[in-house]
Amino acid sequence: MTLQQIRLFGDPVLRRTAEPVTAFDRELRTLVKQLSATMRAGSGRAGLAAPQIGISARVVVYEYDGKSGHIVNPRLEPSSRKVVADEACLSAPGQWWPLERAYAVTARGRDMYGKPVTVRALGVLARVLQHETDHLDGVLFIDHLPAAERERFQAAGS
Repeated sequence: MTLQQIRLFGDPVLRRTAEPVTAFDRELRTLVKQLSATMRAGSGRAGLAAPQIGISARVVVYEYDGKSGHIVNPRLEPSSRKVVADEACLSAPGQWWPLERAYAVTARGRDMYGKPVTVRALGVLARVLQHETDHLDGVLFIDHLPAAERERFQAAGS
């Protein structure tokens, strides 16, 4: 499987809302496999969204603590309980920032064949699913930071 280049912060594709998937075909299955292979190619990678490889499609892959898979057209139901933990992004290598997210989520969508999928996640996996789903909406994790922290993040990346 061909590994894809991960787009970095500043690339306009990361700011666009991804298109819903309507065709559950060979092209989609290839995309899911490319995303998974690209995600697994390095250490510390727990999730990847299609926009991060320049594809406008609502597809995410994940792998953390023995749970792995993909969700097409995901919809999240976050818990009201929030936790703060360090978060990073493959599109901003080497940078970690504390960020508040829901402790648990239920993600609903489809698999690459169009069958319904439900993933219930806690802790880090819940964070990964929230982070990757944000990418589908053109939202970067720094968008959740207060303005002063966002400025510090951008200065650290320069």
